Amino acid sequence: MTDLPDVFADLAAEGADIDAMVAPLTEAEWALPTPAPGWTVKHQIAHLIYIFGAAGLSASDPEAFKAMAAKVGANFDAAVNAALADYLDIPTGALIERWRQQRDAAVKALAAVPRDQVVPWLVRPLPPTVLGSAGYMEMFAHGQDIRDALGVWREPTDRIGHLFGFALLTWDFGYQARGLPTPDVQLRFELTAPSGATWAYGPEDAENRITGSAHDFCLLVVRRRHRDDLDLTATGAEADRWMDLAQAYRGPAGDGRMPGQFAHIKAGV
Repeated sequence: MTDLPDVFADLAAEGADIDAMVAPLTEAEWALPTPAPGWTVKHQIAHLIYIFGAAGLSASDPEAFKAMAAKVGANFDAAVNAALADYLDIPTGALIERWRQQRDAAVKALAAVPRDQVVPWLVRPLPPTVLGSAGYMEMFAHGQDIRDALGVWREPTDRIGHLFGFALLTWDFGYQARGLPTPDVQLRFELTAPSGATWAYGPEDAENRITGSAHDFCLLVVRRRHRDDLDLTATGAEADRWMDLAQAYRGPAGDGRMPGQFAHIKAGV
């Protein structure tokens, strides 16, 4: 896989795409349910505000972030969900502004950290570019939830390379989330990017391989599509098993999505 563009520039671009999608929405559309049970479009933006606020704090004030993380402890998901209530009563116009401010501040703070340094995060310190890629994963996943609620197609770009790379770093999260041992196996990934480029990683002679669409791979690892609906092929028993377990985030996997759930959303529509 060739070098990717600056993750921070791509975070800004991805955020602008989300802005363009939600800014024109009516109050009724902000209240639409998304595929995430119990979450509306407004919940999704509130979640992104909290996550990017935490990422910005980790880069701009590491000690304050450590104090916050120590207070939250192992219940980060619960803290995120509890924090949503602080945003849901905010008028949508002000909520968009809060989202823009938190996102821009986080991107600026992370980009200012020297690349050979790390910033504190929930389990262990991370390089700022890796935390930026995690932020891209969040925007991709929750932006997809909003698109699915609105029934609109996402035109993929090669920005998803950041999520592809992050998913390679976190390839074993699906096992961890289910209390399963990580197998002693190396997977080979050969995926076609939206531009038509080939993104490959892993031993060329690996028996276990995942091939197909890079965009569909990204939808798989954020669990926004069922594998049956994706242009992906698993070769080898462990690769096939991994396709059922894949996730690029820590914590509970959730129920995922049902086969055919989004058949009504067509490319280019």
